[in-house]
Amino acid sequence: MPIDRLIEKVGSVYKLVVLASRRTRELSEGAAKLVEESPDGKPATVALKEILEGKVACKVKEEK
Repeated sequence: MPIDRLIEKVGSVYKLVVLASRRTRELSEGAAKLVEESPDGKPATVALKEILEGKVACKVKEEK
């Protein structure tokens, strides 16, 4: 999985790490997978695949 493409999708390494870790936790807790993956696929791999395919994105809060 090309890390450069993942960083381009999200915008920064920091955002990628935060988004991937949050999505990995959701998947570990039973959230539905948004991409085709084998049943024994690890949650972190699935999360990165979802980010790469644009199925998951981060939302930036606006300051008041």
